Amino acid sequence: MMDPVTISLLTIAGMALATYASRAAGLMLMSRLSPGPRLTRFMHAIPGAILASIVAPSALTAGPAEAAATAATALVAWRFGNLPLAMLAGVAVVLGLRQLGG
Repeated sequence: MMDPVTISLLTIAGMALATYASRAAGLMLMSRLSPGPRLTRFMHAIPGAILASIVAPSALTAGPAEAAATAATALVAWRFGNLPLAMLAGVAVVLGLRQLGG
């Protein structure tokens, strides 16, 4: 029987190999295909959708200051297309609202 550390390391190595294999397979497949405009739009939308699915639940359940900061960050990012400015706006909103709220 293996000790827990060895099992953990083998699990991590196996998952790293599975992650690498799935990414490499996707890259090899896409290098052989020429995607149409519909697939291209879909592929460009994936990062934003993943980010929203990760950020939105925690930001919107954390409290009103965090929800307002999330909205401010999204609005500034959409309006100006400047990520550092959007992050600064979100931090400023959450800090300001936390100071007002206690």
